[in-house]
Amino acid sequence: MLEEKLKEAIVGELQRQADNNPQALHIERSSDLVVKGKIDLDALVMVIAGSVAGGP
Repeated sequence: MLEEKLKEAIVGELQRQADNNPQALHIERSSDLVVKGKIDLDALVMVIAGSVAGGP
């Protein structure tokens, strides 16, 4: 479903950003998602738009 694809895309992008710069962003995954730090919003928006458009 679209909702699941969007969730996966968002979490995946945030995890990618955290992996690339762990000093600036930390992700905790439990029953909820906890995000601490700086997010590259432009990159996140591109991933969301690509997911909605059917991109990779």
